[in-house]
Amino acid sequence: MSPQAVVQRQLEAYNAHDLARFLAEYGDDIRVYRPPAVEPVIVGKDAFGEFYASQRFNHADLRAEVVNRIVVGNNVIDHERISGVRDQPFEVAIVYEVIGGLICRTWAFAAE
Repeated sequence: MSPQAVVQRQLEAYNAHDLARFLAEYGDDIRVYRPPAVEPVIVGKDAFGEFYASQRFNHADLRAEVVNRIVVGNNVIDHERISGVRDQPFEVAIVYEVIGGLICRTWAFAAE
């Protein structure tokens, strides 16, 4: 399975608010980074799932739209527009590192 296909499947699960399907695309040791912080803000699939259940999938209007996608080896870089979390849509760039068919690390760069 190509890294792009893995990232696309997680995006579709995100937009469907399907937590189980979403988490299936991530490794057990997922690490989430939000630069400029150098330490991960979320470590492990349990903490990752708790965050998305309580901070994202609980928003009925949640949706991510890919503005642009770049694939470089096993890294997929998405420029996304997120709606339904804040009063206004916001943009992020997310780097997904895919190893062994699962997303193992992400780096999220917010526009704000």
